[in-house]
Amino acid sequence: MYVIPSIDVAAGRSRLVWWPGASAGSGTPSDRPAAIAEAFAAMGAPAIHVVDLDGAAAGRPANLEAIGAIARAVAKPLQLAGGIDGPDQIEIAYAAGATRVVLPLWSVAEERETLAESLRIGGDWLAVGLDARPESLRGYPWRQRPAPTIEQLVAELHDAGVRRFVFSHVRDEDGSRLVSRVADSLDAEVLVAGGVDTMAGLQRLRDVGVTSVILGEVLFTGAIDLAEAIEAVA
Repeated sequence: MYVIPSIDVAAGRSRLVWWPGASAGSGTPSDRPAAIAEAFAAMGAPAIHVVDLDGAAAGRPANLEAIGAIARAVAKPLQLAGGIDGPDQIEIAYAAGATRVVLPLWSVAEERETLAESLRIGGDWLAVGLDARPESLRGYPWRQRPAPTIEQLVAELHDAGVRRFVFSHVRDEDGSRLVSRVADSLDAEVLVAGGVDTMAGLQRLRDVGVTSVILGEVLFTGAIDLAEAIEAVA
C-alpha cells in the first residue's frame, strides 16, 4: 500500500505550516506548497495529493501557479482535487501540471455524458471521490432513480470506465468492510483519504486491500511520520 501526502492550498499557500522541527525549536517553517512537496518527496512520497480549496469554492482550479510550482519541484505524480467538476476543469488541471484528478461523486452521479467526456480526457488517472457513510447518498436529491447503495453506485461507475475511487470518512469497521468489498470485487484502485491517525490504522487498511492512503493534517502535526508510515505498510 502507498502512503500519499496531501497539501491543502488556499491563496497560493499551504493551509497548514510545515515545520518538522517545531517540537525542538529547530528547522525552518514553510507554507510554500512546492517546498513542502519537496520535503515529502525526500521522505519517499510516491505521489503528491493537492486540495485546491479556492478551486472547490469557485468550481474550477484556482491555484494554478502553486500547482505548477509543485509539478516543477518534484518528479512525482501530482493528484489534484477541488474545483474538478468536469472535462473543462480536467484540461485546466493537466495544463497546470497535475497528472491525476479527483472528481466529486455529485458531478457525475447522474451526469453520464459528463463522466464519459471526463474519462475521455482523464483516462485511467481519473478518480471519483465518495463519502463512505451510507447516509451520504440518502441525502442527495436523486432525480432519475431511487437512492442506490454505495456499492451499487461504485459498480456502475466502474462499468462506465472509472478505475480509481477515493473514499473519505472511512473511520469505523463498517467503512473498512465497505472498502474491502469494493477492493475485492472490482479491478480498480481503492484510495482512502484521511480518517487515519495511527500506524495500526494504516496497517488495517492495507490488510483489507486498500491501494493507497492519503494523509494530510496528521503529517503536519507529527501524529504520523511519513517516512515511517511508508516503511510500515510497504
